[in-house]
Amino acid sequence: MDAVNDAALEMKRIRDEAAGWYARLNKTTISHETIRAFREWRSDERHAEAYAEIDAFWRRIGKLRNDEEIQRAAGEALGRADAKKGHMPRPGGKTLGAAAFALLLAAGAALAWPHVMGRAYETATGEQRLIRLADGSRLRLDADSRARVRLSAERRDVELLEGRAFFDVAHDAARPFVVKAGATSVRALGTRFEVGRTGPAVEVTLVEGKVQVEDAGAKAAVILAPGDQAVVERPAAAPRLAKVDAAAETSWTTGRLVFRDQPLAAAVAEVNRYAPTRIVLADPELSALRVSGVFDAGDADAFVGAVSALYGLEPQRHGREIRLVPAA
Repeated sequence: MDAVNDAALEMKRIRDEAAGWYARLNKTTISHETIRAFREWRSDERHAEAYAEIDAFWRRIGKLRNDEEIQRAAGEALGRADAKKGHMPRPGGKTLGAAAFALLLAAGAALAWPHVMGRAYETATGEQRLIRLADGSRLRLDADSRARVRLSAERRDVELLEGRAFFDVAHDAARPFVVKAGATSVRALGTRFEVGRTGPAVEVTLVEGKVQVEDAGAKAAVILAPGDQAVVERPAAAPRLAKVDAAAETSWTTGRLVFRDQPLAAAVAEVNRYAPTRIVLADPELSALRVSGVFDAGDADAFVGAVSALYGLEPQRHGREIRLVPAA
């Protein structure tokens, strides 16, 4: 949990910095030094993402200026504020509208953020999180993963920022359920599927129902049937289809890891998601060895023991790291 708290504090710090930069850059005059410093700060991918969120947030808030509900709520808020001062607000007029809108922004930006930009969720190493959405859908976030959810009257949008998630979608034909992972989008109506994101690569596995996978770089979308897996890699953006064992691919949702003729490097990466002790292959030639078996997520010792016995490897422990080297 400490890792999760640290990550949350770090994200808050970055967002606070982004808000500060947004305020500085929206002044009447901006110095060249400020612009140069901002470009240097934004060179960090996390900073650029946070600033884009702040910018998009205030653009969307600006569009609500003439919304009747917003104006009504702002008027009520301003009325309460003036009542506390012992006088009633003056009705009508541009001054009241501007003041009420400014008051609403100042008081409600924090509350509006989840509705406009979506609610963020994240997990640390070894942690999974089951999120029950208001529409009845369920999202299981795997270890070392981040996602953002935004539900509206017209749409249900999820952005997978990093890692892997399993979706059990409640049927609602009037509100499409769309998962975005980078330039790839997955559209579903009442179905169960998994989406994984590792860097620019995206992997979609369908367990039940039907989904449409579309990528910004592909000419046409593809429709998946149960047991299909679509893999989108860069720079080749066209989804690559294959038949897989969906139960094995999504076994992590049950707390077990199922490997069937899996490359050792891929199996090690999977095990490392759940254990505080990190496994490292000391020899690159070990990566291509094949592994089959069923292991409990988080039980790195059982995995290391099985692989070592199978291929004659020697585990060497160094703090929180286990190096697998060929035995002498």
